[in-house]
Amino acid sequence: MRPISLPRRRTVLSAAAAATAGAALARPAAAFAAPAYDLPADRTAAREIRDEFVHSWEGYKQAAWGYDEVRPVSGTHNDFFAGGHSFGLSIVEALDTLWLMELDDDVRLGADWIEAHLDPAADADVQVFEAVIRLVGGLLAGHLCTGRQALLDRCRELADRLLPAFTRSPTGMPYRYVNLRTGAVSGTTSPLAEIGSNILEFGLLSQLTGDQKYWDAAKRAMRAVVQRRSGIDLLGTSLHIETGRWKDTTSCAPNPPVDSFYEYLWAGAELFGDGELRDWYRLLTDAVARRQLEQRGGYAWYRQVDYASGKTVGRQASELGSFYAGLLGKGGDLAAARDYYGTWTMILGNNAVVPEAIDYGSASVVSGRNDLRPEYVNSSFDLWRLTGEASFKETAYRYFQGLRDNLRVPGGYTVADEVSPVRRGDLTPGYWFAENPKYLYLMFAAAPRFDYRSGLLSTEGKLLRGAVRG
Repeated sequence: MRPISLPRRRTVLSAAAAATAGAALARPAAAFAAPAYDLPADRTAAREIRDEFVHSWEGYKQAAWGYDEVRPVSGTHNDFFAGGHSFGLSIVEALDTLWLMELDDDVRLGADWIEAHLDPAADADVQVFEAVIRLVGGLLAGHLCTGRQALLDRCRELADRLLPAFTRSPTGMPYRYVNLRTGAVSGTTSPLAEIGSNILEFGLLSQLTGDQKYWDAAKRAMRAVVQRRSGIDLLGTSLHIETGRWKDTTSCAPNPPVDSFYEYLWAGAELFGDGELRDWYRLLTDAVARRQLEQRGGYAWYRQVDYASGKTVGRQASELGSFYAGLLGKGGDLAAARDYYGTWTMILGNNAVVPEAIDYGSASVVSGRNDLRPEYVNSSFDLWRLTGEASFKETAYRYFQGLRDNLRVPGGYTVADEVSPVRRGDLTPGYWFAENPKYLYLMFAAAPRFDYRSGLLSTEGKLLRGAVRG
């Protein structure tokens, strides 16, 4: 659930886009009552999903091994964090997925590469949020799954080099960027997701190392945000991390770039038993439900409002916000979870693959891309675990079929530059290896290495609790 660069909320659609975009929302709800195919046996579905993951993984290995990301159409690579610097991002992202799927030769291959080549002291300015949820989280999950101490050592070294972003901030809210070699910090305006999506990884690192400084830094950052809520208990979008003043006072939850802030309040309370985080989650979630939830066209939506007055300022929905259905269910509001999941299931039913962002007020597409986002199927997984209901498997499998039918290429899986009609791009984001196939596989595989009762995954799909080692 990472922040992305979308058209701004007030962007006016082109005439051509407006003319074709209504299809995303146009069909009646009855059209989505049931999938138009037979759901295969769990074992068959699990094998299909595993085979597709292996297909994409082999594409990465053959064309971009050791680089951050693969461009599977051209057979080239992409540096994610900084041009000219590679952290083997896709390897780190894939490690616990490979382990859960019992692809142990590749687990060893990936872990060996990380131990030999990942440089936590690279002379590069990295985005702190992405480095925490992807690299720190991936190294932690890899250590928990494999038991390899060197992965934890490398993780701790990286976290130490990220800490100046927190410790040099007068408010405790982290700067957006830090140079891993010099410790120089930059980026004084940051959205909520980037300020507050650290406590799972840093808290777990504190537990594993016995050093409280990581937990303290992450908790202080979250507290600094909550203390700046409005009189009606809403949060804005972004803050100046040195002055502590709001730069954007729009409450846009559950959409980016605030999404995972709310997720980490719940998950931090769950993983660490922290009552203060739980209280913050309930306080802020209740305010969002009171002020932003609305029904339009028979579906549940979350409008954007001014954080102080509650006045409506927009009606957009991002695919990244579809994770919220699962979070609401885990947080105890299963009725609201079902409603919002139904909204995104409707959107999926109207499209070969889910578009990146829509304006539900005008039934138009704001961004017709598909970036292989995992949030919808993340909710499928969460709600299936909570309820055991087959309907969530059915809709998840429909999602899987859409990807396989439209975004599979000889070199793996790729993003779409446009979903209607589908026009493929040329990139496999690193998070693909961490998330989409993992959620799908765990739903169908009865994976022996995953504890389905206690397992907890981060916002980047990293297995932080529930690894079952033989």
